[in-house]
This record gives sequence, structure tokens and C-alpha cells, in this order.
Amino acid sequence: MNTHLPGSARRWHDLLEIAALAARIFLGGLLVAFALAVLTLLFAAPSYAGEGDTGQGTLIIRLPDGNGVALPALDTEVAIRVNGPLARTRVVQTFHNASDGWQEGEYLFPLPENAAVDRLRMVIGEHVVEGEIRERAAARAEFEQARASGRRTALVEQQRPNLFTTRVANIAPGARISVEIEYQQTLEWRMNEDGGHYGLRFPMVAAPRYIPLPTTAEEIADAQRITAPVRHPAAGPAINPVRMRVELDAGMPLSALRSPSHALRVDAPHANRRVVEFADGAAPAERDFVLEWTLAAGQAPRVALFAERGQDVDHALLMLMPPRLPSDGRPLAREVVFVIDTSGSMAGASIAQARAALALALRRLRPEDRFNVIEFNSITRALFDAARPASTDNVEHAARWVRKLEATGGTEMAPALAAALGGAADPERVRQVIFLTDGAVGNEETLFRLIEQRLGDARLFPVGIGSAPNGHFMRKAAAAGRGSFTYIGRLDEVQERMSALFERLEAPMLKDIELAWPDGAQADYWPRKVPDLYAGEPLVVAVALRQASGTLKVGGRGPQAAWSTEVDLGRAAPGSGLGTLWARHKIDALLDLLRSGTPEDEVRPQIVELALAHRLVSRYTSLVAVDKTPVRPADAPLQGGQLPLNLPAGWQYEKVFGQLPTGATGARMHLLGGTLTLALGALLFALTRRRNAFA
Repeated sequence: MNTHLPGSARRWHDLLEIAALAARIFLGGLLVAFALAVLTLLFAAPSYAGEGDTGQGTLIIRLPDGNGVALPALDTEVAIRVNGPLARTRVVQTFHNASDGWQEGEYLFPLPENAAVDRLRMVIGEHVVEGEIRERAAARAEFEQARASGRRTALVEQQRPNLFTTRVANIAPGARISVEIEYQQTLEWRMNEDGGHYGLRFPMVAAPRYIPLPTTAEEIADAQRITAPVRHPAAGPAINPVRMRVELDAGMPLSALRSPSHALRVDAPHANRRVVEFADGAAPAERDFVLEWTLAAGQAPRVALFAERGQDVDHALLMLMPPRLPSDGRPLAREVVFVIDTSGSMAGASIAQARAALALALRRLRPEDRFNVIEFNSITRALFDAARPASTDNVEHAARWVRKLEATGGTEMAPALAAALGGAADPERVRQVIFLTDGAVGNEETLFRLIEQRLGDARLFPVGIGSAPNGHFMRKAAAAGRGSFTYIGRLDEVQERMSALFERLEAPMLKDIELAWPDGAQADYWPRKVPDLYAGEPLVVAVALRQASGTLKVGGRGPQAAWSTEVDLGRAAPGSGLGTLWARHKIDALLDLLRSGTPEDEVRPQIVELALAHRLVSRYTSLVAVDKTPVRPADAPLQGGQLPLNLPAGWQYEKVFGQLPTGATGARMHLLGGTLTLALGALLFALTRRRNAFA
């Protein structure tokens, strides 16, 4: 530095040098950030090559060191048999090794959130190996031992009630191994003006889940179990094709059948029956398959009752549709909080659907209502500091605000839920929270606990947005929030779905529902505490009892009067797999106890006993199939890994993963923050040295 300048000139010179130094450090920090971003992309977001790259139809995953690992190709066939409100599904996943080495593969896939998975078979040519149910750790140990010894083996584990993994090992060069999974489920049933409306949803892609920064080794391990590589859409056509066949027997004439998600080929061999397949034969695994059908006017039963006779105990499933309750004609004064997910996974079609749904909801507000709008991504932001009257000016202001919302960032859902549910109780108003999201989160249990703790007198109504919403989150969040839920898969569904939801919100509820079983029935029924019912929603109960006979009395309370009815259990239609459904209902209820503080040591043994008795995959049990004869030579290496998934239809890759990985750990924000911190520290250090030099 020049120390011979006059004092004032020297001070200006020194200030200019400090500014230049700061600029150089800032630019250096930006270069460091860019270099770290490139390194992070290389190691955390490998690229994927599509089928055909090797000339053999083999999928290659490119590792950070540039080497390739061959993975099996995967085809899926789904066969669903529907009888009334019950469905039995077989999913066949065929792993094809088109390489010249021995392979293994792991595939993360979704199933319906109420699926009771109870069968596994491994098929190699004509050879069939039946799977066995084991406690989770024992099943995994058996799989690993068989894998190491060269025997063909398969393992199915539950990671979430609607998220599973299949692992297959020791697939010979050129060979195929099929893994067959079967499950039982009940279907969604809603009443409408045209009769009974049934819905079947089969999820076909596990959407990437946002996971807040894990803090424990257990949380990190859990995050890894529900995370799979996602193939960039630019890599070529979608992979993992699915073939679908639905054999539908409604038990009574149908008036309409449609799929809002896929083009279909439909045969009608009988007025009560339909056979449904994809019009193009196969569809890529990139969106949920949705099938809906309406019964002919006047044909919808008020009671659907099925029974499965056993040696020591009978199992039954009851679906009872209460009548539409009369209203006293006075509209309920409401405070409505609209919450909209604007995270990166909502970019594209989903945010357009959410904005349209919210605009429709705002138009339905009455002047006597109060409302607020909250958006959330990495941060939570409210339109108003508190709920405002639904005046014309306020609603128009909100509509303009909503139209400008864009999707970006992470899915930090907890602060938004806390803000929406944290209002003070108002005895003069019904408080309702409309929550629009794809539910693409991995910390569901934490969120369910938050809802239960902060709900108060509010009611939560989730709206599942997009092509692959998290059904487990929608159903359980609605249950914890004592509300109802719906799905919106396309923009042209907004009017229909939101209108139906608001009809339920605005109609009287049936509360305090009680079941009085016949004397001596010794009924063990679930859910034990029957939730409130909204207009058009059925009461669904699974029960184990000594004998399915006698009269069940059902009662509840409406806004003006009590309601009751009786059901003759002896007139139940025969059903199959009802014991499995009952066990699944009971397991769900036992898991709910964990959120209320019941020690896991008390809950786990009960779940394991139930799951082993009914051959059910659960949090604590898995299905494993092991061939007896080793086939892979001891000196032959085994290669493979986790199969990549398609990005759900309508999602934007860069908005979900960005130029840096953002979904699972918030790496973008942490890396940016760390880089800026380093740059700031360097600047302060340099300024300190400069000041010492002046001294």
C-alpha cells in the first residue's frame, strides 16, 4: 500500500482497496459455490441411460467415476378382480437380466394405502417358490444369506403403508425372475345424486419424497429406504411399463364407467360386469391409474355387508351409507384457511390445478365467512396477518395473489400446518382448513402428530393434487384432522372434485356414532372409535366376532335429531379375504397408538402376532422367498442396484431437484449457506488484517 499520500487521499485509497478486496473475495466465494455445486451434482445426481444403450435392452446407471453398472429391466402386469366394494389384486414384477453377468435389483414401488399385502411368489420359468412371512430382521437376514450363497431369492418390505420395496438377487445372464405380490383392499364408495359412486386407484410410480434434514442415524436410514434414483425425462422414453386388466363385477347394473387418467379398452359381457385394459396395451409407470364407475339410478345399496365364516371366528365387513341429514336452513358461519403447497414438486400441471381449485374455493365464500390463504415451500407465508371477512375486495385481492404463486423450493409442511391450525377457537364459527398438496413428504408421522396436537376445534380437508399424490398422507391427515379428502388429477377435474368437497363441508355431519353388537358376539371391530361422517361418506367397519348373526344397532347424532338403524348380520353376502382386511385395520389402529404416546414395546408384539397369523407385510414383518439350490458360482460377481423410477407425469425435474439436490436433505440451502458463511468469514478476516495493518 502507498503510505506517502496525504491523510484524506490515503483514506479514500484504502477504502477503494478494501472494496476491491471485498469484490475479489465475493467473486471467489461464487466460484467456490459453483465448484461445490458441480461436485454435488456429480456425486448426488448421477445420470441414467435408457434402454437400448448397450444394444441389449439393459439399463445402465452411470456412477460418479464414469463407470456403468447394468441393472435388470422391469415389466409389471396387474390383474384386479373387483366384487362390489372389495378388490383382490395380483402384481407381477418381472426382472429381466439382458447382460452377460449375474444381476440383482431393488425396486421402490407404491401400492394403495389400504392394501393388505399377504402373498409373495417367486417364479423362474415353471419353477415356483412360495414366500414366507417373517419378522422384518429375520426376513432380511434370510435374504442376505441366500444372496451370498448364490441362491435365487426375493424380499418384499413395507417402508410406508403405501410404499414398498422388492429386492431380487442372483438373476442369471439372460434369465427372467418374476415376483408376484397379492393384496386385498376395500374401494372408495361415495353416494351422489346419480347413485353409488365407486373409485379404484392403483398408484404406479413412487413420487420423490421431501424429507427435512435428518438428525439421527435412524432418520437417515429411513430416508434412504424411501429414496430411489429418478430418471431424467430427457434420457428418453419412460421406463418400467405396466399392463393392466380389471375384471369388475359390481353385483348390480352399471350406468357409467370412466378413467380420468388413462385411455381404456372396455368390454361389457354383462350389465353388471366390465373387463378393462389399457387401450395401448401398456402404460409407463408415471401416474396413478384411476377407474370410477356409477351404479344405475336406484340400484345403490344402503348397506353392503360381507361375511367370511371361520372355524373359531367369523370376519365381516360392513359398509353402511347413512341418509343425507336435514339442515335447519341456516348456513354455518365459517372461518376457512386455505393452504397451498408451492414447493418444487408442484411445478407444472400441479400448481395450475391447485391455483384453479383455490380460485374456485374463494368464489364459494359468503360475505359472512372469514378466510385467509397460506402458501408454503421452504418457507411459510400468509396473505393476511389474521383471517379477514370475505368481502368482495378481500376475495379479489386473494384471487390476484393466488394467480401469481409459483412453485419452487422444498416442502417444509410442518410450519404451514402449525400456522393454519394455530388460530384461536371461535364458538360462533366452524373452523375449516383446506390443504392443497401432492403430499410428497417422507416425515408423515411427525405431521400426523402435529395435526392431532394442534387441531383444536378445527377440521382439516386435504386435497391431493397431481398425477401421483401420496394417498397415505391424504387419508391419515384427514382422519387426524377429523375431516375428509379428495383428489384432483387433472385441470378439468377441478370443478367436479372441489364442488363435491364443498358439498361435504357445507352439509351437516353425523357425530358420536356408536355400534351395539349382538349379545355374546364378542366383537373386535376397527376402527374402534368411529369417525364423524360427512355427506355421502359411508361407515366402514371390519370386525372379528364369534358368529356373524343377530342384529347390529348403529346410532349417531345429527344437528337436529338422533339417527339410528339396524343391520341383520345373518343376511351378509359371502366374502373372501375379510380376515386379512380386519387384521390390516387393526394394525393401522395399533400404529396410531404410537402417536398418542403408547410405548412401541407394547404395540410391536401385538402387530407382529397379527401380521404373522394373517401373513401380512407390515412395519415389523416382511415376505421372503428363497430357492433351495445355489445357482450362481461362488467366484461369479453379482452386480446391480436400485432401479431408477420415472418422474411423475406433469412434474418438472429441475424444479424438484434443481441444479443442486434439494429434495431429501435441503442440500441447496445448506450448501449455499455454508459457502456464503465461508465467504463472509474470509472477508471479515481480510478486513481485520487490513485494520491491523493501518494500526
